[in-house]
This record gives sequence, C-alpha cells and structure tokens, in this order.
Amino acid sequence: MSAAAMFFGTAIMLLVLIGTNSYIALRIYQGVKCIIPQISAAIFFIIGLFLVIPFILGFLRSQLPLPASVKNTLGVISSYWMGIFLYLLFYFVVADAVILLLRITKVMSGPVPQNTYIISGLLVILATIVTVGYGLYNAGRIKHVYYEIILEEKIMPSELKIALISDLHLGALKSEKRLGKIVRDINDLEPDIVCITGDIFDNDFYAIHNPNEAKNLLKSIKSRYGVYACLGNHDAGKTINKMLNFLKRSNIRVLNDEYVVIDDRVVLVGRLDPSPIGGFGDMKRKDMEDVITGVDKSFPVIVMDHNPANIGEYENKADLVLSGHTHRGQVFPGNLVTWAMYVVDYGYYRKDGNNPHVIVTSGAGTWGLPMRVGSNCEIVSIKLR
Repeated sequence: MSAAAMFFGTAIMLLVLIGTNSYIALRIYQGVKCIIPQISAAIFFIIGLFLVIPFILGFLRSQLPLPASVKNTLGVISSYWMGIFLYLLFYFVVADAVILLLRITKVMSGPVPQNTYIISGLLVILATIVTVGYGLYNAGRIKHVYYEIILEEKIMPSELKIALISDLHLGALKSEKRLGKIVRDINDLEPDIVCITGDIFDNDFYAIHNPNEAKNLLKSIKSRYGVYACLGNHDAGKTINKMLNFLKRSNIRVLNDEYVVIDDRVVLVGRLDPSPIGGFGDMKRKDMEDVITGVDKSFPVIVMDHNPANIGEYENKADLVLSGHTHRGQVFPGNLVTWAMYVVDYGYYRKDGNNPHVIVTSGAGTWGLPMRVGSNCEIVSIKLR
C-alpha cells in the first residue's frame, strides 16, 4: 500500500471517528440540557472527549512499546467500549430515524418536544445496556451445530466424524477462559478428525496470557486420526514462527498448502490464507492444482480454507470445503454485512453438482468485541458418509 493511500485511509477513518463520536455526544448533550437547561455548551465537548478516550487508548496499545500489563488493561477498556459505542450509535440512529418518520408523516408537527430527547436518550441507554449485557453473556456460551454430508460421487467405506472449530483468537479478551470448555466439548464428541480452520491466534503470539496452559489444553484434544489446522489471516506477522512452534508442541499438524491422506480413505488439504496480516514469512499461497498434484482422485478431498471467499477455486477439485473467518458478523448488524459480502457467510452451501459441499462456521471465539449478538460461538460436528 502506498503512503498516499495509507494517509487517505487514515484521514477517512479519523473523520468517521470524529463524526460518529460528535453525533453521540450531541444526542447525549441534548437530553442532559433538557433536564438541566443552564448547563454550558462546553459539556458537549467534554462528553465528546470522554467518548473518544478509549479509542485513543486502543491506538496507543497497538503503537507504543508498553509493558504487557498496561497493554492488557488498555485492551480490556477499548474492547468493552467498542461494544458500548457501537450500540449507542446504532440505537441513536434508530431513534432519530423514528423521530424523522413521525415528522414526515405529520404525526409530530412543529419543533421536536424537549421530552422527546429525554425519553429517546433514556431508551437508547437502556437498550445499549441490555444488548451489551446479553452480548457478553452469549459470547460465553458454546453452541453445537450438526451437519450430515453424503458424498454420492465417492466411496466411503465407513462414516467419518469431523469436529470443526475456527477463530479461537487466542490472546483476545476471554479467549483463554473459554478454551477449556471448547476442548472438553470436542472430546465429548469422540471425533475421528478435528479440523481448525484458522485464526487460532489474535495477530500476536505474546498476547496469550498463559501459553503453557493453552498448549496443554490443545494437546489434550482427543481424536482418532489427529488434530489438523490451516492458517488464517490473523495467524501471521512477526511472531509467525512462535505460533507454528506452539502448534507443533500442541500436537496440532498445520497444513500449509499441503495435504495428508488419512486412513487410506480421505485426503485432507490445508490452505494458506491469501491475505495474512503481516505475512507468513517465506510461505506464499499456491494454486490449488499445484497443492493436490499426485492426489488419488478416488479419495474424497476435504479442504480447510479459512476464508469462504475462496470457495470458487474448488470446482471439480474438492468434495467438502471447511471455512470460518466471517464470525457470522459476530454482532448485529454485522451479520447483515457478512451476508451481503459472501456467497455463504454461515452454514451449509452447495452451488451445484460440480462444486463441493461448503460448511462455514461462525467460530468458537470472538475478535475485538468480547460479545455475540445475532451469532454464536460454536463447535461444528460433521458426519461424512
């Protein structure tokens, strides 16, 4: 990316940040002024400054060489605040849209009554508290989802049970807290294979609070033929070698644009993500034809590819594609965005008989906001026959 493009992108982000924070600050100020008419307009700027401070703290966390304890504290503050900010903005926009509609339809005529700002502001704050509270609670639950895939074109001597997880984002807020339950739930399924489709880490290996405990938990996953993974866009950057070493010590085999034949009956392929944040070092994504050179075409071919945007590459080359990445938007209305962006952002999909079955999971963890609204943390169980 050129310096000009980076400058332009940063400028746009700053304008959006200033604009949205100013809008929320103004709406809060309007409500307070209706209750206390004598307050100064300076309160508006104080509210705006209070709103933007968590964003500044988040920026400092990523840019300055601060002690790990300070970075963790700043990360907690900015992560929680992002959820509060998102829903304050969303509900204020909804409230103002309702007021505008009432004025257009002449239900409300003349100036907006002062009590309208008070009532709408209180409703927005209440709705934000309820939504954020639910999102935090829901992110702590692990849902189980089941699929049965019949490969009519291939011979399966016996059914294969696959446990699929994605997007653990180890190092993100509360990621390690839920890891023990995820592992226990996987073991309860007694799978033949465990597939982890990327974003095991949250960009920086050193963000993990207790790597040894996380390693031991992952190492305790039980499956008949082992645990396999592919790398996602967040499993990259300066600590990529630390990540790969950690996975090796966790008894997780990473397939970097390579395949393995399991029990002489199925081929499992792992793809490198095409857009790693910070890069995979010397590793680059190959063409699928090069990856599967020498594969026995009579075997079913299962592909782990982190991003479902890549499923168009697998026509006549794979039987089942497993992906994650989207989080199903993670928090509403993000699921509307991912639904519009991807051919399939969640669940089961198959274009036609020449294309593979596709399963996209919403992921077992969270990224950024430690919340789930309109989506779930999940473990996927697949019966392949």
